[in-house]
Amino acid sequence: MTPEALERSTKWLAQADLRPTRQRLSLATLLVGDGEHRHVTAEGLHASSVAAGDKVSLATVYNTLRAFCDVGLVQEVTVDGTRSYFDTRMDDHPHFYLEGCGTLTDAPTAELQIKSLPEVPEGYEIAKVDVVIRLRKTAS
Repeated sequence: MTPEALERSTKWLAQADLRPTRQRLSLATLLVGDGEHRHVTAEGLHASSVAAGDKVSLATVYNTLRAFCDVGLVQEVTVDGTRSYFDTRMDDHPHFYLEGCGTLTDAPTAELQIKSLPEVPEGYEIAKVDVVIRLRKTAS
């Protein structure tokens, strides 16, 4: 963990008033330590953490990611009923999901046009619109 990565991770947690516990700091450094955005699964983040020599359980990774979601540090992107990704980029943007390899990436926002949405029931408002464009390789 470089001093720059540690500082970036500490500031990231501080912006949400989260105490920088050892586990939170370790996972935050894997997520944002290099300043790049990530799309991770809990299992993938757990594997990266173990590979980095951290002793953290998968349950702790899930709980920490949930805490990060709750305070607005990451957003959960669900691609089907069984797989969720956690995205460090917090603005509204579409995603490509590559079915063959299970990868989630950002899609170009400028090219997406949503012309209208259905009217919502009385007493409700649209909180967010998630766009996941599922891709699969074409048969050659």
